[in-house]
Amino acid sequence: MSRICDYEGSRYRTDFWEGQNREYEDRVERVAMKKLLPPRGERLVEIGAGFGRLADLYQGYQQVILTDYARTQLEEAQKYLGNDSRFIFVVADVYHLPFVDNLFDALTMVRVLHHLANVPAALTELHRVIAPNGTAIIEHASKFHLKSMLRWLLRRQSWSPFDRSPVEFVELNFDFHPAWIREQFEIAGFRIKNIRTVSHYRLDLFKRFVPISWLVTMDSWAQSTGNWWQLTPSLFLQAALTKLADLRSHPRSSAAS
Repeated sequence: MSRICDYEGSRYRTDFWEGQNREYEDRVERVAMKKLLPPRGERLVEIGAGFGRLADLYQGYQQVILTDYARTQLEEAQKYLGNDSRFIFVVADVYHLPFVDNLFDALTMVRVLHHLANVPAALTELHRVIAPNGTAIIEHASKFHLKSMLRWLLRRQSWSPFDRSPVEFVELNFDFHPAWIREQFEIAGFRIKNIRTVSHYRLDLFKRFVPISWLVTMDSWAQSTGNWWQLTPSLFLQAALTKLADLRSHPRSSAAS
């Protein structure tokens, strides 16, 4: 059984987002989502939806299923989103999703992959629930970015950003090398169609002295360079299905292996 990062009882909405100087991160992630997510469809699922921060981006979908491992996060999402019959709230484990095969036109998962100890198993399960012509938008935290490289060169961190192996820098908090993630997507049966690099200016110095609107505009201009190089702490991948993963040839393994 894979280890689970459980946000049950966490005040994630107020302790991490609201009033915590993260307007820049929120807005640039929304820019990436709007560029990558098909604007409309029949049925969308968000894995690890938390309090529903991104749910307003799904207006073009007839039905939206918001999942989270923590029941209290979904209760917060119900309060946050109000009475909208399009939303269905489901407590779910990403490794064992309670859905039939090929159910969803679109799947999103933001700020979740970095908590997963078994990325191959999770991707295999995500692959299972997406329709053959569906789209997955999945974000991951990257170890291969400029700040990490500088910290390593100055010997302020022990792990190398150039090593392709995942690093668990805090319990159930992983950074991944972009090349390793691409390999896992391919093994699981995904074809990456588009990559957007996000949070180019995630520095307190920038956020303190440069207007947020300027930072967001500059970030939006730079995001499309993700198809050529990836040097930011957050990457958004747009993926489609290629084939069923051959689990006999590629057995599930932990992210830390």
